[in-house]
Amino acid sequence: MTNQKRTIPIVLVALAIVTVALLHKAGAEPARDYNVKPVPFSRVSVSDDFWTPRLETSRNVTIPYCFEQCEQTDRISNFEKAAGLKQGKHEGIYFNDSDVYKVMEGAAYSLQIDPEPKMRQYLDNLIKVMAAAQWDDGYLYTFYSVPQRQPEKLWTNISSMHEQYCVGHMYEGAAAHYEATGTKLFLDVATKNADLICKVFNPNGRTDPPGHEEIEIGLCKLYRATGDEKYLDQAKFFLDQRGRLGNRGPDGKRGLYGAYSQDHIPVTEQTEAVGHSVRAAYLYTGMADVAALTGDMDYIKAIDAIWHDVVNTKLYLTGGIGAAGGSEGFGGPYELPNMTAYCETCASIANIFWNHRMFLMHDDAKYLDVLERILYNAALAGVSMEGDRFFYPNPLQSMGQHQRSPWFGCACCPSNVARFIPSIPGYAYAHKDNDLYVNLFISGQTTIETASNKVTITQKTKYPWQEAVNIAIDPEKSQRFTLFVRIPGWARNEPVPSDLYKFQKSTDEIPTLKVNGKTAKIAPKNGFAAIERRWEKGDTIDLVLPMPIRRIIAHENIIDDRGKVALQRGPIVFCLEGPDNDGEVLNLMIPDDAELKAEFRPDLLNGVMTITGQAGLTKRTIDGKIVPSGEKPFTAIPYYAWAHRGPSRMTVWPARTPEASKPAPADTLTYLSKTTASFVHVSLDAIKDQSIPADSADSSNRQLDFWPHKGTVEWLKFEWPQQHELSSVKVYWFDDTGRGECKIPQSWTVLYKNSEGEFAPVTTQDNYGTEKDKFNKLTFQPVKTTALKIEINLQKAWSSGVQEVVIE
Repeated sequence: MTNQKRTIPIVLVALAIVTVALLHKAGAEPARDYNVKPVPFSRVSVSDDFWTPRLETSRNVTIPYCFEQCEQTDRISNFEKAAGLKQGKHEGIYFNDSDVYKVMEGAAYSLQIDPEPKMRQYLDNLIKVMAAAQWDDGYLYTFYSVPQRQPEKLWTNISSMHEQYCVGHMYEGAAAHYEATGTKLFLDVATKNADLICKVFNPNGRTDPPGHEEIEIGLCKLYRATGDEKYLDQAKFFLDQRGRLGNRGPDGKRGLYGAYSQDHIPVTEQTEAVGHSVRAAYLYTGMADVAALTGDMDYIKAIDAIWHDVVNTKLYLTGGIGAAGGSEGFGGPYELPNMTAYCETCASIANIFWNHRMFLMHDDAKYLDVLERILYNAALAGVSMEGDRFFYPNPLQSMGQHQRSPWFGCACCPSNVARFIPSIPGYAYAHKDNDLYVNLFISGQTTIETASNKVTITQKTKYPWQEAVNIAIDPEKSQRFTLFVRIPGWARNEPVPSDLYKFQKSTDEIPTLKVNGKTAKIAPKNGFAAIERRWEKGDTIDLVLPMPIRRIIAHENIIDDRGKVALQRGPIVFCLEGPDNDGEVLNLMIPDDAELKAEFRPDLLNGVMTITGQAGLTKRTIDGKIVPSGEKPFTAIPYYAWAHRGPSRMTVWPARTPEASKPAPADTLTYLSKTTASFVHVSLDAIKDQSIPADSADSSNRQLDFWPHKGTVEWLKFEWPQQHELSSVKVYWFDDTGRGECKIPQSWTVLYKNSEGEFAPVTTQDNYGTEKDKFNKLTFQPVKTTALKIEINLQKAWSSGVQEVVIE
C-alpha cells in the first residue's frame, strides 16, 4: 500500500453511509441496547480547525503508512504464506495478525467517509488472501498455519498465544467492512471463524476463558451486524468463565490466569481495576456491551465499582491508565509515578471505549469528562502530528529518553491509532427518544433521526483554544424536546469526577448560555445543561466556557506529585519541555503567586496555546540543602504536542516548592569532573546528578548501566583540570534482577592517576562493597591527583550499572 498524501479536504459526509444503507440491511435491531444511542461518526461532518487536519492525516498518512509497515514487517506475507501464495516461515510476533485486522478496521472507517476505489480494492484483495488462508473449519491464525498447518497446537495455550484476541479484532474489522461496503466478503470469514469458536468453547466443551480479552467486543459487533444471538451468547459465556471455581490455576485458586488477566474472581464480583490495563479496559468494555444487550445488571454493578476505583485512585491527570511498566498494568491505589508511567496508548484508547459505553448506559456526563481528558491528552500524545510516529508508553516526565518510534515489534499501538482516530466524530453526539446530546465541541454538522423527528445540529467553535461554542438547531418539524449540552467538569471547578485531582483555587468565571440571543439559566442535569423547549428551524445556542489557566494539585497520597503543580486550560493539560526552557525543566519551580499568561502561537507545533510565566530556579548546596538560585521565564505547551523537536526533558508536574524540584547539582568533585565511561547505556550524567534512588532497582531517575555488555571489565573516569586531595569513594549500584539483566558487579577497584601519569590502585584497608540498596563506601589513604578511575568487573553472563558516585 503506497503512502500517498492527498490534499482533498476532509468532509465526513453521510452520503457514503446512505449509499451503503441502500445496499444492505444489517442484523435486526437488538431487543435491548444502551439507554442512549450514539450518532455514528459516518453521520457527522467535521470542518474543524483542530480535528480536521488530524482526520485528514489519519486517512492520508497513518492508515496507508500502517499498511506499508504491515507489508514490510511480513505481517501481511504471513497471510500469503498461510494461503499458499508464498513460501517461508512465520515472521514476527505470534499475535501479529491482530495489527493487520486493526488497520483494516481503520481503512473500512475511512471508506465510509471517502469511498476511495484503490483502498477498496486493496482491502478486497487482502480479504481474499485471508479467506484462502482460513482452514476449512474456520480457524484462522497464521502462527499455527505457517510454514505448515499445525492442528495439534490449536487452543493449547490460549492464555498466552492470543488466538481469540486476534480474531476478536478480525470481527471488529469485518463488521466495519460490512458497514462500509455492504458486502459480506470479510464478514463471511469472520462468522465462519466465530462459528468454530462457538463449537469449541461452550458449557459442553472448553470452558477456559481467553487470556487477552477483546473477542467479547468483537462478538457483540458480529451480533449487531448479523442479528445472530449465538455471538452475543458466546461473548457472555467468555465473560462468565473468568474466575470460575471450576477453572483452577496451578496454585489451586479460582481462575486460571490470576489478576493479571482479570481471572482471579468472577467478573461480576470484581470491584477494583487490576492487572494488564489494556486487557482490563477491553474486558470492562465487553462487560458493558453484554450488559446493554442482555440487561444483566450484575455486570453493570461490577463495572460501576471498577470505574470508581480507577477515577478515584488510578487515573493519571492526562487520562492515561497503567502505572507499572513491567506488567503494562495498574498499580495499587494512588500509585501514579510520572517518569515510569506506562499509560500505554492502547490503554488510553480502550479507556475511551469503556467510558463512552458508560455514558451510553448511565446518561451521565462525568464519563464524557473522563473521555475528553483522555482524548485531548493521553490518547492524542500517542501519535505524532505527522501521523507516522508513535508512542507505546506515554510518561508524564522524561529526562530525554523518550521519543516516538516509526514502528514496534509489538505494534498494537500504531494499529490501534489507525482505527481510533477516524472514529472520533462518533463521540460528539447522541440521542434518546426525542432528546439530543452534544457531548464534544467540534465544528461540523450532523443530522439525527430521533423517535419522531429529524434534527440537524451545526456547531461552530475554535475549541479547545477558544471558549465560544455556537450551536444551530434545525428540526425537520417544530417539536418540544430536550437538548442536553455538556458543561465540562473543568468548567465547573471539577477536573475529574473524584478528589484525585483538584483545582488549587476555584474560579468565579462560570459558563453562560444564550438561546436565540437571550440569556438562559443553565439547568444542570447529570453534567449537562438541559434545555427543554419547543425547537424551531433557525434556533441557536451560544455557550461560553471560560478558559482561565488553572493550577491543579494532586491527592496527597500520590507521592510523586507532592509539592508539585500541573497547569490546565480548557480540556488541555500542559507540560514544560526542554526546547522552550533552555533544556532544563525539572529544576524549575512555579510558585503559587506566579502570574501566568496564555498566548496562542500559530507558528509553534502546528498552532498551539502556550502558557508563560516566571519560574524560580533551585540548586543543591554542598551540605545537601535545596535553595532558590534565581528566576527565569518558562513556557508550557500542550502535553499532546511534546517530543516533536528531538530528545528533551519534559514534565507535566513542575515543582511548586523547592523541596519538590530536581535542583541543579551542588558543585561537588563528582559533578565538576569531566566524566567518561567505557560504555554508556541510559545516561552518564545520572551517576552525578545527586538524585538518591529508592533502591538499587529504581530507574525512575535513570542510571548508567553497561547493558548489553556481560562478564566484561568496564570503567568510569573522573578528571579535573587541577589536583585534588581525595580519600573516599561511595558507589550506589544498579541492580534490576527480576526484570532486567543487571546485577551488582563481581568486584571493583579504585585507581588514581599518579605523578607518572599512570593509573595505580589506591591503598585501602576497606573491603570493596557490593551490597544493594545502599552506598558502598571505600576509604583509602589520601592521594593528590587530577583523575580517578573505577574499574568494574561484571559477573559472568550478567551486566551491571551505577546509580550514583560520590568522590570526597
